[in-house]
Amino acid sequence: MRAPAACFALLALACSGAARRGNTVILASGADLQSPNPLLTVHPLAKQVQRYALLVTLFRYDSTLAVQPYLARRWEWSPDQRTLTVRLFAGLRWHDGAPTTARDAAWTLRTALDPTTGYPRRADLAALDAATAPDDTTLVLSFAEPQARVPDVLTDLALLPHHLLDSIPPGRLRQADWNRHPVGNGPFRFVAYQPNRRWVFEANPDFPAELGGRPRLDRFVIAVVDEPTTKLAALTSGELDFAGINPAHAEFVRKDPALRVLDYPLLFSYALIFNTRRPPFNHLDARQAIAAALDRRAIVDGVLFGFATPAFNPLPPELATSAVSDRLPAGPPDRRSDRPPGLSFQLLTVGSGEAALEQMLQAQLAAVGIRASIRQLELSTYLDRVQGPTHDFDAAVMGVQGDLALGHLARLVDLAGLRADGGPERLVRLIADSLPAVFLYHARGVQGINRRVQGVRMDLRGELVTLSQWSVSGER
Repeated sequence: MRAPAACFALLALACSGAARRGNTVILASGADLQSPNPLLTVHPLAKQVQRYALLVTLFRYDSTLAVQPYLARRWEWSPDQRTLTVRLFAGLRWHDGAPTTARDAAWTLRTALDPTTGYPRRADLAALDAATAPDDTTLVLSFAEPQARVPDVLTDLALLPHHLLDSIPPGRLRQADWNRHPVGNGPFRFVAYQPNRRWVFEANPDFPAELGGRPRLDRFVIAVVDEPTTKLAALTSGELDFAGINPAHAEFVRKDPALRVLDYPLLFSYALIFNTRRPPFNHLDARQAIAAALDRRAIVDGVLFGFATPAFNPLPPELATSAVSDRLPAGPPDRRSDRPPGLSFQLLTVGSGEAALEQMLQAQLAAVGIRASIRQLELSTYLDRVQGPTHDFDAAVMGVQGDLALGHLARLVDLAGLRADGGPERLVRLIADSLPAVFLYHARGVQGINRRVQGVRMDLRGELVTLSQWSVSGER
């Protein structure tokens, strides 16, 4: 696509090129961010904007996924591991000048627990009985049962301003004016939003040094660009500093001296989900036959140009903790010759194009006498058939968004029609033994990055994890 068209798509944010932008960085998102409100959002990039730009969380992970202090500076568990007392940093203010206090944290958690709010990770707070704030810097969390560690959700759920939102009933938070003009307390302040076009943030000069200090960038802009060729054209012309790219374009981008390619692990996997409620996949031997027939390495190399990890178990290597690693299959299952005779099924997927992944699955299965007919559906129809009350599918190709608490494994097992109970170790063993799904690959993000931007690291925590340390060559 020619540059003028790309400039139009980006609202002329930077049609004069990267050099004229100065200390502003522009990152492309394939979809709008849905909402800046962490109680309402499932969009992965939106959640990162909340955690790393607009708002703060109680805790955060380091690069080894160990829990570290953030707004919570110190904490201690009661002897029975059922009460967590958290001491908060006292010098953080909301961008309107009001102090951030423990009441904000307690209100956010209580509102997340309210079923009328619709918080997507409410189930991960099921053990939380109460959240109270005895004073401005003390938060007390009481749990119904002993906790082995700080719950993962406390590193993910950014805090909201109690003084601006507590008068709104939880069921009406989606209509709150705050969602259009958010007041945060993080290292970046909200500046402007144009629906389906762009989000603009500027550095918060008052962000406390104890929490990281003022960001090195002056402005951070998210441009909504959903067309891959427009995104690629804008990246190569210098109008974008960051753009997720198709793996097939990685070599093209690498040849541009102004750009580099960064690939990194994601908490996102692709799997073939079986409906165990009906034939043929109510029989374990049918599921085993599919698992044994698939060549995951060929899928990764042929469809993703090597930018993924073949998946022989539910967890990417970076998430295979010592608690469950001894239960994880290390390689492909044995090839079986005792497949059920005449095995055939319909394979549901989303889209209307070539479906390269699905066609490769179909070909690999056909090579061992298994017939899979591909049915492509638009997203809402697909979700209704797979996740709706009728579960009207045989098998479905699905992207599985992970979480560090492994709660996604329970959701997957439920979706397949098996009983999901017990902790992560039991779920990992259940998936290995009963095969409610066959994992195909663990995805990797692939970003094209303008070399003028320095200090970038991307990993399982997300693309924006080091946003406050990003800098522009020649600036400050």
